[in-house]
Formats: sequence, C-alpha cells, structure tokens
Amino acid sequence: MERVRGAGAVLAVLVVLGAPPAAGEELSGVFQWMGKAECYVINGTERVRYVDRYIYNREQFAHFDSDVGVYVGDTPYGEFWARQWNSNPKILEYERGEVDRLCRHNYKLGAPFIVERRVPPSVSISLVPSSSQPGPGRLLCSGMDFYPAPVQVRWFQDGQEVPEHVVATDVVPNGDWTYQVLVLLEIPPRRGVTYSCQVEHVSLEHPLSRHWEMPPDTVRSKILVGVGGFVLGLVFLALGLGFYLREKVKGGPQIGGVAPPLLSHSLWAPPAPPAPLLSPPFLSPQSS
Repeated sequence: MERVRGAGAVLAVLVVLGAPPAAGEELSGVFQWMGKAECYVINGTERVRYVDRYIYNREQFAHFDSDVGVYVGDTPYGEFWARQWNSNPKILEYERGEVDRLCRHNYKLGAPFIVERRVPPSVSISLVPSSSQPGPGRLLCSGMDFYPAPVQVRWFQDGQEVPEHVVATDVVPNGDWTYQVLVLLEIPPRRGVTYSCQVEHVSLEHPLSRHWEMPPDTVRSKILVGVGGFVLGLVFLALGLGFYLREKVKGGPQIGGVAPPLLSHSLWAPPAPPAPLLSPPFLSPQSS
C-alpha cells in the first residue's frame, strides 16, 4: 500500500485586512481564510479519497470528504455553511467530481516523478567523537540523497547483527525530493573487529554494505618504526667497522720497497739516463 498525500493539492490563502481604517485609526487585526484540497491515493488509483478543508484563523470550520459525499460542519459557524452548500446540488456535484478531475488526473501527471522515481542512497561510515562517553569515539552510518523515504539501516559486528545500542534519526527531507538518515552505533569500536553498515532501499537490487576497521595505533607504529631504524643503523655500523678493521690488518707493512705514487701526465718527467759504466783503467806497461 502506498499513500500519496497532497498530489495536485490546491492551496488558496486569502488575507482580509478589513475595511480601510479611517483617518487617525490604527489597523485593528488580520483575518485569514484558507481553502485546502487534499488527495489520498492508495494502491495506485484503485482507491482515491478527496478532502476539501475550510479554515478561518487556523481553525477548520467545515470540510468536504468524498467518502462521506457531503459537507460537514466542524464548528457552529461551519454547520451553517455546510447546510447552505449541501442544499445546492451543483456545488455537491462539483466537489464529488474532484476525485477524478483533480486527484486521478494529477496522479497520472505526477506518478512518474513522485511514485515511480528511484534514487539509490550513498552510504558512508565515519568515526565521530563522543563527548558523553570515553573511548575512541562512535561509528556513524550516513545514508544520503535517496528517494523514496522508506529505508532500513542495520549495524553488523564481525557479521553478526547488533540489534541494540543503535540510535537513528528520523528520515529527513533535503528539500530537493531526496532524503537522508543517520544511524549511530553507541558501543565503542574495538581493534581487530570489522563493523558493517547495511542499507536496504527499494532502489537497490541487493542490500548495500560498507565496512570499517579501526586503523593501527599511529603512535605505537611510529615508535616501532623508530626502534627498527635504530637497530638497522647499529647493524650497518657494525658491518662497516668490521670491514674497516679487516682492510687495515691486510694493508700492514710490506717486505720490499714501496712503489712511488703515480703522477699525472702534466707532472711526470722522464727519469734521468743512467750514468755510463766506467771501464777499468787501462794500465799501460811501465817502462823500465
């Protein structure tokens, strides 16, 4: 069953200020007369009910109900007018015809947008702080921008539904023919537990779920990263010191001469030629 209220509603407001005030007199009051037509459409156009209400200064004094077929007075003043209108067959015929002329006609025009329209929700989970209870905060499931209004939102913890400790707002209209709803899980989230928000809506073939897990502790992670970096630095320092000592032992005093350092081409000079070998002096025979 689906009930659509106000399809093709007609609203007329008349503000009567009374007779113009005489010179020097102030305005005495404001009087409001209102006529309001309502259409109740149930199960398509199988059953249609038309109600025409007459209101004076925010008080309903008479109305016409198509299920009754005549005017009904709600106040002594309204009873007087109801008798006047019911005595006129043309007025009654006109009001009874509004079921087809106003309600069924406007239902056909508005049904594609009002009744048949489907807009799926966008679902998200956020961690919001809790001012009244200690802990890391509370999980909030947001269902946004969906149409029509009926929706069901459920919370799950590691695949098991959480029927209690769940608080939901009313389905709130956004003003653009869409709605939103917020559902809060009151129990604080725990590390290592998966939380799921499941939304069921007529626009969805299957329920839409969003999952959330508590992120790792950032402070603890930073400490672990710092300790790991320190240990790794000590390891590299020990390895470097070991290589240095080993190379120092290998590079001790060598037997033999030490080769001169290589000189660049610009500073290199050819070595001096070796001194000529002196032959032993020739001894001439001494004369006697």
